[in-house]
Amino acid sequence: MRAAVLQEFGQPLVIQEMAIAAPGPDEVLLRTAAVGLCHSDLHYMQGMRKIPLPGVLGHEVSGVVEAVGERVRDLQRGDHVVGALSVFCGLCRQCLGGRFALCMDTEVKQPPGKARRLSHGAQPVSQVFNLSGFAEQMLVHRNALVRIRKDMPLDRAALLGCAVITGTGAVFRNAQVPAGASVAVVGCGGVGLAAVNGASIAGAARIIAIDNVPGKLELARRFGATDTLLASEGDVVARVQEMTEGGVEFSFECIGLPATVEQCFRMLQPGGTATIVGLFSPGAKASIEGSEFFLEKKIRGSALGSARIRDDIPRLVELYLQGRLNLDDMVSRRIRLEDINDGFAAMQRGEVARSVIVFDGVGERA
Repeated sequence: MRAAVLQEFGQPLVIQEMAIAAPGPDEVLLRTAAVGLCHSDLHYMQGMRKIPLPGVLGHEVSGVVEAVGERVRDLQRGDHVVGALSVFCGLCRQCLGGRFALCMDTEVKQPPGKARRLSHGAQPVSQVFNLSGFAEQMLVHRNALVRIRKDMPLDRAALLGCAVITGTGAVFRNAQVPAGASVAVVGCGGVGLAAVNGASIAGAARIIAIDNVPGKLELARRFGATDTLLASEGDVVARVQEMTEGGVEFSFECIGLPATVEQCFRMLQPGGTATIVGLFSPGAKASIEGSEFFLEKKIRGSALGSARIRDDIPRLVELYLQGRLNLDDMVSRRIRLEDINDGFAAMQRGEVARSVIVFDGVGERA
């Protein structure tokens, strides 16, 4: 099969032929249908978090089952599936407590370089995020996959396993935003747009989208934002407080910068909750004024929206098919595997919500 391989940090991905192993007892071999380009992939490409190289990135994926291991009973050849970062064991303390996204079992959630699923000649290749979706095939643990309806378009289904479940999960599961609430979302990439959409589905009365790219703010309105703020124009916190007469009940940080964490906390009304969704550089620190806690403001983290993938992904499919979850506008471009570096360049220029690589004629390329 062909795969886009990270050979050196800070360098373009290289398309190479690669060998993939046969399924083990709990593994599933997939033909990749579609994979989204995520900012997390870009961070790893730039070396923000080091991994053994060479490696294959890509974690926002959908596919079709080609073969299953001997202990896999609930999937079969031809099934359509979504892959997710939050592969889980189901047996550890976190899983038994319902925190599947926090599972740390290294047999199912293997760190890069441990799995022996990919190789180039005699050289092993790291499987990153337990998926390695920038390839024509994937070999993954069964618990990284969720079967979906076959009438769900696979190019849009791919987004469910990362951006959409992370953004909507932050709203539904972490913050549990109630109907009529006031919300601010800082950062309107794929995750932020999903958070805006989730807040709209939850019935929030006021949804303020904040970004420094005007085109993303225009897009946010199609996802349910009632108001937009261009971050470069004035004091964002003061403007949110003025618009809401004292601050929002819920804020969501979807970038991964200390400055925006601080903004999200400061723009809360007394008793409000800031949910931090973005991916940070190692060692990054935010500063919070201690006296603010006397106002019972809260700040909390979110790991993949506290996803329970087997419950959440089928529900997101239903919301899409009902016309309530907007995935169509999130797909800015459909590209081929060989165009992957151009796709990441467009991401860095702020031109897209999501570029999606499609294989074997899935969806229309544009």
